[in-house]
Amino acid sequence: MNIHEYQAKAILKSYGVAIQEGKVARTPQEAEAQAKLLTTETGTSWYVVKAQIHAGGRGKGIVNETGSNGVVLAKGIDKVFDIAKGILGGTLVTKQTGPAGKKVNQVLIAQDVYYPGESKTAEFYMSVLLNRKTGRNIIMYSTEGGMDIETVAENTPHLIFKEEIDPKVGIQAFQARKIAFNLGLNGKAMKEMTKFVTSLYKAYVGTDASMFEINPVLKTSDDKIIAVDSKVNLDDNALYRHPEFFELRDLSEEDPAEVEAGKHNLNFIKLDGNVGCMVNGAGLAMATMDIIKLSGGDPANFLDVGGAANAVTVEAGFRIILKDPNVKAILLNIFGGIVRCDRVAAGVVEAYKSIGEIKVPVIVRLQGTNAEEGKVLIDNSGLKVHSAITLQEAADLVKKVMA
Repeated sequence: MNIHEYQAKAILKSYGVAIQEGKVARTPQEAEAQAKLLTTETGTSWYVVKAQIHAGGRGKGIVNETGSNGVVLAKGIDKVFDIAKGILGGTLVTKQTGPAGKKVNQVLIAQDVYYPGESKTAEFYMSVLLNRKTGRNIIMYSTEGGMDIETVAENTPHLIFKEEIDPKVGIQAFQARKIAFNLGLNGKAMKEMTKFVTSLYKAYVGTDASMFEINPVLKTSDDKIIAVDSKVNLDDNALYRHPEFFELRDLSEEDPAEVEAGKHNLNFIKLDGNVGCMVNGAGLAMATMDIIKLSGGDPANFLDVGGAANAVTVEAGFRIILKDPNVKAILLNIFGGIVRCDRVAAGVVEAYKSIGEIKVPVIVRLQGTNAEEGKVLIDNSGLKVHSAITLQEAADLVKKVMA
């Protein structure tokens, strides 16, 4: 689950990580009021107005309606209202959002930590994630903060450092010091970075996150170490241990079809193709998408109905897939192990009756428990459904209906 920058910073702060302080606002008037409050609390007189969307590259992104960037420096409280007005309600387009962009519903009014007139600052990159090859957590860091890490990796890979951490023992003091040393720090800045790294790792582990990314981590002119930005992804499978995180979810930032699928306990991911697919099992889903590609089509989605498929879940799956105007055909590929194929077939029939006429060709491939009974149900239903038994038959039918 992705969360906003201001939410991620609140989590970091709770674990003792120094952050760029800020307050969220949803209107220009609220933004100005929050700036005044921020001045009272921090003494800042300059502010950074940051669009809050689930995407990176906001500083270089453009708000379509006004031409404003997604991150703008306000050199005085009198500038905050107009800058916030130029961002809020607009559609921010970045490299990560694609041309459609995302609507900005809130902004973060943050203190300016790049002190006016000071130049003795440095920006670093730092992230914590799991190295799946070794089964260990890894801290990846670089002196090239403020840049896309992909660009750094491509052009100057020697400037990217990695520190693996055994999850059984956690981060050790010598590892935190090593990171600070490799970043070229000494004295107070080194002590501050050591504390920063240790607290960041504790936040990553304590929240069951799948990733923490801070870009940039700032060394101020007086040697403080501060998280200026923060991107956090929380592990959905661990949210049951953190009920307090459920309220951080922003459904307006997620694909509506994926939100709808979640309500029916369906695993759904929207893709850009023209053939919808509904399967049971992630491995079978990958094979099904391969079939679609080999047949000349492109998968429009990943949809796993799981092992408890029934009439309700199948109908929900059809409705979600059919909301995509690009879908020209649907392939339902079910292997009956836990789930019975005749039950899925009955679900297909019931879905047709409930939804009404489905105008795109539907190919149903059933194999496994009660597959023959399921095929009989489909064939005798009178519905315009193409029935298949083998993967090759399904592939040939996809190719035929797409011709």
